This record gives sequence, structure tokens and C-alpha cells, in this order.
Amino acid sequence: MSEHIHLTPLHDVSATDVAAWHQVVAASMAHDLPGVPSPGLEQIHAQFTKPALGSRLLTWLATGADGGPVGIARLRLFTSPGRDHLAELELHVDPAHRRQGTGSLLLSTVVAACRDEDRRSLIVEAAADSPGNAFCEKRDFRQALALDHLILRLDQLDEATVLQVAKAEHSGYRLTGWTGTAPDVLADAFADAKNAMNDMPVGDLDYGNVAWDADRVRTMAQVIADRGDTLLTIAAVHDDGTMAGYTEILLPLGSAPRAQQYDTAVVPAHRGHGLGLWVKAAMVRRLRAEHAGVVEIETDNAEDNVHMLAVNHRLGFRSYRRTREFQLDVPAA
Repeated sequence: MSEHIHLTPLHDVSATDVAAWHQVVAASMAHDLPGVPSPGLEQIHAQFTKPALGSRLLTWLATGADGGPVGIARLRLFTSPGRDHLAELELHVDPAHRRQGTGSLLLSTVVAACRDEDRRSLIVEAAADSPGNAFCEKRDFRQALALDHLILRLDQLDEATVLQVAKAEHSGYRLTGWTGTAPDVLADAFADAKNAMNDMPVGDLDYGNVAWDADRVRTMAQVIADRGDTLLTIAAVHDDGTMAGYTEILLPLGSAPRAQQYDTAVVPAHRGHGLGLWVKAAMVRRLRAEHAGVVEIETDNAEDNVHMLAVNHRLGFRSYRRTREFQLDVPAA
């Protein structure tokens, strides 16, 4: 029945396009991911107009015979050296319009675009045991990474544990923090620490590596600010001036009650001292003190990242859903 579906590439995105996109994503997420907040209209507009650092977007809107929106696809093309072989897909079909060929038509269009853009790897995330999971398995994607999503309810904290961890002495280290862009005096050290994320567990994903320097750190923070989001960072700095570890929290545009965990990393030479737990506990206390509207934090970890899962469980994070990262090895044209 896909002959009744019309695909429109989106270029100069209008308010009507944003509303149509939001309608599909909200319906899809309510069906497949109950309890997970869908992005609002402002967030969706920002996603179109302020793509993530080191990437550009290709987007399509699927409409039915009556002209109403039935599906969307967003293809993120990574542009940074070391990742320019990679594309990442977000695809949603309104549950009321599924099993009519919309998802297959969108996917075939995306795969053709990947070939045109010389991308060999296409990755997509789907909730475990969901329709999206089944869709990927039927279309030659292979599961490459299993993720455990966790929630920390700030109104259910074990305050004594968090305070004990945050106040613990770490000889030779001090905590510092900032909002948005890293202070100039720390930008180089922060870039060095960010390179520690290149050894995070990524399963069998052909994810590549990112080389960080001070300019990239500043640009990343500016992109987030331009989207209207707020980025908070807490870092552990060694007495010699090197940054030993850090954690980042993103507060989405508006007054969303759920914060999103971004990176947490400890530089290899400084591991084994409890610094990851320390910076995360300090961040929890900062959120409680400065952002009373935030009531929970969501994070995700690879299911085989035993160390970080243990850190999160110690702070009170609890598992609430699972997702799977799938990869399609794009055949050459």
C-alpha cells in the first residue's frame, strides 16, 4: 500500500512541518515508549535548525492519501574525521498508519541516501522487544549494542549516601564546575579528558573516534546553547593541572523535569580512585541546589559496562527500560 504514501524531503522547515513532525513522533513514542517524554515543538525546531556538532541532517516527511503526516525519518550524517563513514537514523511511523509500507519506504530512501553520501554504516536505536526492534531484525540490521536506561528520582535520594560520597576526600584532586563553555584556563585539559570517552564500550558498533581539542570543546558548548539547552559540568582536577574526570548533565530547552546525562569519563591514568562516583555525586547535589525544577535524571549504559552501572546504582539510579543499537552495513552502489 506504499503507493499511497508520499515522501517529501524537508529543507527550509516551516512551522507546519515542525507540527507534523511532532505529531508523528509524539504518537509513536506514546505507543512504543510509554513514560518517556517526547520532544516539544521548540525542541524539534531546534533539532532542525541547530544540528549536533560534527554533523548535518537529511530529513523526510511521509504523508498519506489525505495529506496528513504518517511517518518521519531523520538521517544524521557525521562529518568529523574518523566518523565520516557513519550515519545515524531516527525513524517513526504513527501507530495508526503502520503495516502499510511507510517504514519500508522511508528506510529504502535513507539507505539510498547513505550510498549517495558514501556511508558504510547506518545505526539506529530501538526499544528492546518493541515494533522498532522487530522492524530492524527483519531488514538486515544486526544488533551491535545493548543499553540499560536508568532513572534517578531526586525526591527519593538517599541523601546520606550522596553527601558521604560527594564530601569524601580525594588527596591530590579538587572539584570544579561550570555552566556552558569551559573556562579558558581549563579548555585544553577538558579536551584531553574528553578523549577518554573514545574507549567507552560500544559493542560491535562501527562508531569511530572523535579527536577533541579546545576549539571543539567550545564549539560543542555553543551548539548546545544555540539550541536553547543548558549544559552543566563538574570536573575533578589533579594538582598538576590535568583534568582527571568529569560528568555532564543536559537540561533540555524549557522547564523539562527530566535532565539527561551526557558524558561521564575518567582518564585512564586516574582510574581506580572513585572519581567517577565523586563527580556524579557532586552533580546531584548541584542539581538539587540550583535547579529545583529537575526531579529526575536519565542515563544509559552499555549492559556490559559493569563499572559505570555499579556507580549509578550506588547513587540510587534504577533500571527502567532497555534499548538496542542496530547497525546496517550499507551495500555499495
